Amino acid sequence: MPTADFIAKCIRQARGLEMADLVLKNARIFNLTDGSFTQGDIAICGDRIVGVGENYEGRAALDCSGLTAVPGFMDAHVHVESSLITPYEFERCVLPHGTVTAVCDPHEISNVCGPAALDYFLECASKMRMDLLVALSSCVPATDMETAGAAITCEDLRRLAGKPHVAGLAELMNVPGVLNLDASVLAKIEQFYGKIDGHAPLLGGKDLNAYLAAGVCNDHECSQLEEAREKLRKGMTVFIREGSVARNLDELMPLVTIENAPFLAFCTDDSNPKDIAENGHIDGIVARCLEAGCNPLAVYRAACLSPAQQRNLKHKGLVAPGYFADIVLLSDFGKCQVSSVICKGRLVNEELFASRKPEPSTELFRNSVKCNKVTADDFRIVSDKSEMPIIGIKELSLLTDYLKMDMPAGEKNADVSRDIAKIAVLERHGKNGNKALGFVHGFKMQKGAIASTVGHDSHNICVVGMNDQDMACAVNALIDAQGGFAVAIDGQIVGLQPLPLGGLMSDKDYQAVHAQCEKLHAAASMTNCPLEAPFLQLAFLPLPVIPFLRITDKGVFDVANWSFV
Repeated sequence: MPTADFIAKCIRQARGLEMADLVLKNARIFNLTDGSFTQGDIAICGDRIVGVGENYEGRAALDCSGLTAVPGFMDAHVHVESSLITPYEFERCVLPHGTVTAVCDPHEISNVCGPAALDYFLECASKMRMDLLVALSSCVPATDMETAGAAITCEDLRRLAGKPHVAGLAELMNVPGVLNLDASVLAKIEQFYGKIDGHAPLLGGKDLNAYLAAGVCNDHECSQLEEAREKLRKGMTVFIREGSVARNLDELMPLVTIENAPFLAFCTDDSNPKDIAENGHIDGIVARCLEAGCNPLAVYRAACLSPAQQRNLKHKGLVAPGYFADIVLLSDFGKCQVSSVICKGRLVNEELFASRKPEPSTELFRNSVKCNKVTADDFRIVSDKSEMPIIGIKELSLLTDYLKMDMPAGEKNADVSRDIAKIAVLERHGKNGNKALGFVHGFKMQKGAIASTVGHDSHNICVVGMNDQDMACAVNALIDAQGGFAVAIDGQIVGLQPLPLGGLMSDKDYQAVHAQCEKLHAAASMTNCPLEAPFLQLAFLPLPVIPFLRITDKGVFDVANWSFV
């Protein structure tokens, strides 16, 4: 809370009785209250806007002639570790795109390292320049259908609930636990009622009513227009997601209207530096909506004001006196081309990042891959069944199909002619050594294997390939690297991106990670896999809370019937 002295200073600068700390001169200001534009100055005192429109003098000034000022953008739901970089590097990556606020759920790294991961993120948030709010992970492990590296209990959540930068309870993925009145789930709901993020793909009808009655406020898993319309009608805030693999913007764009805007926000969920460099962050989503002809007031409200109001952040989301000086200066309003960014009254540049306090230690995240090396024999599949369940992937979607295909009895192998690849998930936390094998359709690989220690949400090793030898080669490379992504062809590693921090994050800067992503995708293309994001497509196949067929370290899982097949 601001002190009386600071408030007095703000008042004096707002009245022009003393010079403002910073003045943005001659800006075209977009007013999200009514959609109008104001031409004039923006006066800033410390981290607050104190004057808009009138002429001001400042100790420092920035000429904004030809630029349009809009409020800073907000990513309503993101897993920072899924950007493959640490929070400090995430900030360096997205702040220049105008994302000044993000609500993160560290459940990926929490599934590997437990409550210490939440402590780490909260410590980072206290030192960062952007506002990073931490939603406390609700489902670690996500389900008992997989083996995680750690668990977070109600007691852990209670210890953290009142700390600064805590946004509430993160995505409540255990929908069956809610509907079936699981005692541990109800205890978490009771503690955070009314501040609970949702995760309810395809949920509707009375089950949706029950889920909302439990105090869930929003959902980022809408993939179908009518699904999202029902959730909006029932008072749920819909986070329209456009990430590296789950891309729902095109399907849900008809929702971006003035009427719906108070109940809409944008989020990335999972987005890596390569995609951010190529497609932008929240600014990229805004640009896509504007290009498609959506009302600019609706679009910018969903990017700035509506998510702030949904989170009860009362001084964010407007360029107006009393609000935080989080401002994006656009060289092209209609294309959302970012020229400069002001974060809490300071220009975003390398000097701003250099002034941060030292980054918290990441040593607790190292040496997280605790499994034995494998051989080709570990991937043999022998069955007398002539019909096999096959996971059918849909490019750039988290949903899968439950397919069944005929395969000869006995030893079963990948089949290039029918686009059938082998898939395996291996427990890597040193708990039980579980291994599950299956088949997947849709990767269109013709040779080789790709493997990952990013395997939502328990993050065991997952590998897909066209022969057992390359699958073993790729897995062993990840064990040696202590996590990451690997591509193997003809018994040789042709691509490797190490992620030594929990098997999820790099210890390099985001530019280096971007370069590694480029090389890795070039290596993956050597398998003739045409998918735009093959590693992320693979990483979501062990996630047993999204329909319809999945694979975890415990087996192939039918989500609709909540049973192994």
